[in-house]
Amino acid sequence: MTPSLNVYYRNTRIKQYHKENRALRTETTINNTYDFGIGKRLCNLPKLREIGFAANRRLLEVERLSHDCMLAEDTFQAINSPVAVDRQRASGLRFADPRVQSLWHAIMLFRLLPDGFRSADLRKHLASLTGRLPEDISQGAITYQLRRLRLHGIIERLPHSFCYRVTQFGFRAALFFTRLYNRLLRPGLAATQLPNAANAPRLRRAFDNLDTHINASIQHALFAA
Repeated sequence: MTPSLNVYYRNTRIKQYHKENRALRTETTINNTYDFGIGKRLCNLPKLREIGFAANRRLLEVERLSHDCMLAEDTFQAINSPVAVDRQRASGLRFADPRVQSLWHAIMLFRLLPDGFRSADLRKHLASLTGRLPEDISQGAITYQLRRLRLHGIIERLPHSFCYRVTQFGFRAALFFTRLYNRLLRPGLAATQLPNAANAPRLRRAFDNLDTHINASIQHALFAA
């Protein structure tokens, strides 16, 4: 059985699978043209083809960024630091801050939305990710987070609308910070707290060995003094 990836939007589906186990095939099927405000006459075929190709490219771009989402050191520091753009200021998106991690997770949910997202969408997802009710998050708090994400280049506002779109850089940053936190920092710190035993994780043994050498160096320095 050949595994496949299926992405749905109303009556449209993107299917991705390995064609004869040799090539990755990505195809979009639009079953109702009115989902995109387009009629069913043949003269509309070029518009539908453009929508289908754009959807395929967006999915492939997301997968490409997911495969390689590393950030340079200066980029990492810039995201964690305050930013100022055209007399507007915003605080940094500090790594491992629980509120910032919730923002990163929400950003990943919004990446594939064709029409962008609104402040109400961000409020709903932040409430779910932080264990609160949407009405417990004020509009001022949402506006603050949107401005912070926008000034850092994580999102951009769509012209003549109240909708926002996640930038390519923003998605790369979201992937990097969520993976770094969930796959390295959290399990790594948990491993260092396990009881000392013969079958303790290698990371825990390495920390114990480092602690032993540090204590030995301290004792040697005191003896020499």
